Amino acid sequence: MPIMLVCYIVAYIDRVNVGFAKLQMLGDLKFSDSVYGFGAGVFFLGYFVFEVPSNLILHKVGARVWICRVLVTWGIISGCTALVHTPGEFYTMRLLLGIAESGFFPGMILYLTYWFPSHRRANMVAILLTGSAISGIIGGPVSGYILHYLAGILGVAGWQWLFILEALPAVVLGVVVLFTFDDRVVKANWLSAEEKAVVVAEITEEATAKTHHTTLSVFTSARVWLMGIIYFGIEMGSYAIGFWLPTMIRQTGVKDSFDIGLRTVVPYSLALIAMILVGRHSDKTRERRWHVIAPSMVAAIGFALCTQGNGNPMLVAIGMNMAVVGVVIAVPQFWALPTSFLGGTAAAAGIALVNCTGNLGGFFSPMIIGFLKTHTGTLNSGLYLMAGCMLASSILIVALVPARLVNR
Repeated sequence: MPIMLVCYIVAYIDRVNVGFAKLQMLGDLKFSDSVYGFGAGVFFLGYFVFEVPSNLILHKVGARVWICRVLVTWGIISGCTALVHTPGEFYTMRLLLGIAESGFFPGMILYLTYWFPSHRRANMVAILLTGSAISGIIGGPVSGYILHYLAGILGVAGWQWLFILEALPAVVLGVVVLFTFDDRVVKANWLSAEEKAVVVAEITEEATAKTHHTTLSVFTSARVWLMGIIYFGIEMGSYAIGFWLPTMIRQTGVKDSFDIGLRTVVPYSLALIAMILVGRHSDKTRERRWHVIAPSMVAAIGFALCTQGNGNPMLVAIGMNMAVVGVVIAVPQFWALPTSFLGGTAAAAGIALVNCTGNLGGFFSPMIIGFLKTHTGTLNSGLYLMAGCMLASSILIVALVPARLVNR
């Protein structure tokens, strides 16, 4: 879990550090907000196309080799983003980054199903996804520092140093994973034979009770597609935060890149504490639906408040904190829903299908917000849309996801 957590922190930083690079890159390369929004989002087109095949490969060859491959290739591609000069080059590198990283997150979720039964998994997923909050706590100040203090060194722009330096840990971690991961419980030398038997028996017993076991059953399942739609709405809000939070902070009057990075620490620190507490409570009560609905509603209110801050930075700050905390909690809590009824090979395909469908929100969210900002001069209309998406996901859970299916 510690290695997985560090990998996810690096993954999230490399995925959304373009939001900080934007503070300098757009001026240097003469890109518009629309160009940035499309480039930020096109990552998820590659992600969408290759995610299911990547997870099926992981299920076949093992997490150790495949996650190593994912980390090394995305690290190289992320670093090469420092070389772009045109919108086309920017789009290409973001697309390739999405293809390279496509197997990472669903692979991690699938890997957890090999080791933890469902009644412990929400807490484990919450621990893994604290990486998104920790990346905000660490990545914001580090990215701001690089932009502010390394700009111009050796003739390299600050945003270029950002991509280069933040890509290196992924390559190193790929090697670490190759030599430390165990593909399955039965291969873990640090467990006794009795301990292995207990874990394997519990996971095997649980798998027999799940309703989806084959790949075909996943693609023809209304439940799985419903999960993808619900996750799409949550991810619309999540990537609005990931790609536009630095811009939102700048619009409150904070101009220095390092100061903007420091301002991200408070909401992500609150989110980190909250997501651990909520994950534990969800596993203790074995209630899943309202642990997704409540934070989604908090995020929706937060996005709406961010539009009401003309002359009132405090109101915007409250709204941003609510939005960040809400989406950061909602994402890991959501994953307790589909993994409650997916088993066997279906888990590999189903988790990937839900994730890639939901992550299309990562394509549409920054693209739509960038388009709206270019044509209206403000983020407000985009933020209202994000609030609506979070609200819609909550309504779908209440109306269409029965408690008996997921509360276990």
